Parts: sequence; C-alpha cells; structure tokens
Amino acid sequence: MKHSFGRHAVAGTVDVVVIGAGHSGLAMSAWLSEHAIDHVVFERGEIANSWRHERWDSLRLLTPNWQSRLPGYRYAGADPDGFMTMPEVIAFIDGYAKAGGAPVRAGTTVVSVQAIDDGFRVLTQRGQWRCRAVVLANGAHGLPSIPACAAGLPKSLRSMSAQEYRNPGQLDSRGVLVVGASATGLQLADELQRSGRDVTLAVGEHIRMPRTYRGLDIQRWLDAIGILDQRYDEVDDLVRVRRIPSPQLVGTPQRATLDLNTLTARGVNLLGRLVGVNDGVAQFSGALRNHCAMADLKLARLAETIDEWIARGGRQHAMSEPERFAATRVDAAPPLSLDLNGPRIGTVIWATGFRPDYSWLQVPAFDRKGQLRHDGGVVAVPGLYALGLPFMRRRKSSFMHGAEDDVRELGEHLHAHLHNGVIPRFLAKGDGAGDEPGRRLSQGMV
Repeated sequence: MKHSFGRHAVAGTVDVVVIGAGHSGLAMSAWLSEHAIDHVVFERGEIANSWRHERWDSLRLLTPNWQSRLPGYRYAGADPDGFMTMPEVIAFIDGYAKAGGAPVRAGTTVVSVQAIDDGFRVLTQRGQWRCRAVVLANGAHGLPSIPACAAGLPKSLRSMSAQEYRNPGQLDSRGVLVVGASATGLQLADELQRSGRDVTLAVGEHIRMPRTYRGLDIQRWLDAIGILDQRYDEVDDLVRVRRIPSPQLVGTPQRATLDLNTLTARGVNLLGRLVGVNDGVAQFSGALRNHCAMADLKLARLAETIDEWIARGGRQHAMSEPERFAATRVDAAPPLSLDLNGPRIGTVIWATGFRPDYSWLQVPAFDRKGQLRHDGGVVAVPGLYALGLPFMRRRKSSFMHGAEDDVRELGEHLHAHLHNGVIPRFLAKGDGAGDEPGRRLSQGMV
C-alpha cells in the first residue's frame, strides 16, 4: 500500500537522511559519499551549530589537538599538544564539511520522522523527504537535564543551564550555586570564582583525573593502554557505564589540573549532591566525603595501572617518576542545607548533564523510560541509526576522534541494510580488546 504524504509536497528522495551537521553527522556523510550512497544532511541551524551557540565563551576542548581528527581529516597546526578554543573548533568542523563537500541543508529543522512501507518519511519545515535509512546525528546534548527540584527555587534567583551560560558578565554580583561537579561544573565554578564571586559547588559522583601524568597528557595514557577503545559489549553494566560523569578535566595552554582541591584552595565552597529544595532552602546529601573518597580511589587505580603498563614494557627509563595525588580535602561535617531566600546567592547554574532531543522521532524506538533503544547505535527500528552518544560503541564514542571507528562500523551495517537487509557480523565481545590492565582500569573508572 502506498503511503500518502498528505498536503506537504515531496521535496526529494534519497537513500539516507542524516540529521545533524556536527562532527558525527559530517563524518557519516563522508563515509556515505565515499561509498556512493545518495544522502542529504539536515541541520536546524548552521554547521557545528551547538559549538557556535550552546557553549560558554572561554571553553576549550578537553582533548588535545592531536586527537582532533575525523575520517580523512585531522589537525595540522603547530600546537598538537594544545587545546582548541571554540572558534578553532568551529573552523575545524567547517573545514571538514567543505573538504568533503557534504550535502548540508542548513536552517532546515526536522519536524518529524515516521516509518513508511519502504523506509521513512522525514518532514522538515521546508518539505518532505523519503529515504530508506535515517542517521540520528543530532548529538547527546540536545536538552539540559535539570532536576525537578529546580521548580522550588525562590523566584528572586536566576536559574540557568550550562547551555545558556556564556560568561560571568551575564550574572549579577551575588554568589553562585553551581550544581554538578563534572568537567563543566568545575570549569564554571573556577571561572566564576576568578571573577570575584562567592561560589558554592554541589558535588555528587565524579571522576577525578589529572591533566598530565608522568610527563604526558592523560589522554596519551588512556589511548596507549586501550581504555578509549574499550567496546560497549565488553562491560558488565552498560547502563551504568553510559551514565558515568565526564572526567574533571580542563584544556588550558598551561595544561593545568583542575580538581576539587584546586577549587577549595581558591575559596570555592563544597557541598554534597543537591537532593531537594523546600521553602527556598536547598538540601544536600551527606555523602560528599564518600563520593570524594571513591573518586580518589579510582584515581589511584588509574595511576597504578599506567605504572604497571610502563613497567611491563620496560619504559621506566623514558618516563618521570610515578606520582600519587593528595586526597580530596573535605570538611569533617559539610553543611546539609543552604538558604536561598537571602541575598547570598543570586544565580543557580545547572551543570547536571544533557540528554538527546528525539521529540520529533515518531517511531517505536523507545523503552518504557523514554530512552532510545539501540545496540551500539543500531536502533531497534530497521534502517534507523544513532551517532555520538556516550559509550555508544566505544568509550571514545562521544569524543570527536571516536566518530571514525563508529561511523565505519555503522556505515557497513547501513550499507548492508540498503542491500537486501544482509547484516554483517560486528566484532564479537573480546575482539580488538586492550590488554588486561586496560580492562582492570576500565572497571576502576566505573
């Protein structure tokens, strides 16, 4: 039975529609072009739109420039150990789109994706498209994950997500409560404290990580010992692993380490995880010391694993001496509440993570909790694929350089789907895995 497209004109028919022109969508576009697969890339704004409009001004990539690579394209500047600023990231992604001639239709918002007899109907505000497969490359940072307790904040406070924050000039001179102590929360707390404001940081589960260890960037070590290549089918609790916070890192020309000790030495106040707001009084968990102790333990395991890898390869002579890190300093009895009704706090910034926006995806691809059902990016609807999600196929999947392997494997699956539904075998559990210390480290990180 033919599907009726209603009153909307059919704008075009292609094999594949890619939604999102960030680095993941452009990487998939390059793979499709290389394999002569007809496709189009829809982008609601501009190429690299989230980097242009949804990041704070001073942000730099957490990964060094030598890791900035996409299929057939990589950083070629004079500072491989530096960290790109936002304008540099935008220029890098723009350059990739131009080099590959990606068929991007900017300013084209997808309104709905629906399954039809022979594929999908993709409705945009500029017309309808028919296709046989759809790649969801709109990223994992579509919507801020703000807890329900935010509704209890006093009306006198300004409440904003990390996605809305640009610089300290947006805020008044009163104190700031930053909720969330992963990479984003730490960096915002640091910037705001340096601006002269009184800053309080609410800390829950976090991953403590040094910028450098034994003379090399931590990303060099994670790459060398195989942690970044660990696959999604090699972990016991994938749901938990995908929820692990981003590590406490910052990219600076000085390659500085930013952790809770650094912040408290500068005057930032630490409280436990925010658990509720009643009558304008914020309430915090009493588990701050436990969360910090667990982060310290995992950091020590990371250092020990790197040391073992160095020793096993006989590389000690080429490296500086092993390092051990001071325990996180926490008050013996941190306050469990903070009155937000008074003049001390003027702004609450939610650095509590993000979630993808699939509100326009009208297919049975979600579980009972509203999460996208997928197996390493192969969505539970034939012909539908996802890219750029945390630990989607590998631990590095959400990083720019992680797109290369993911796109190749998903591209092969997609290609087989387009050709009579023949599905290739992916690497089985254990194939391509790192060495044993790498596995032990990955367990320690979760």
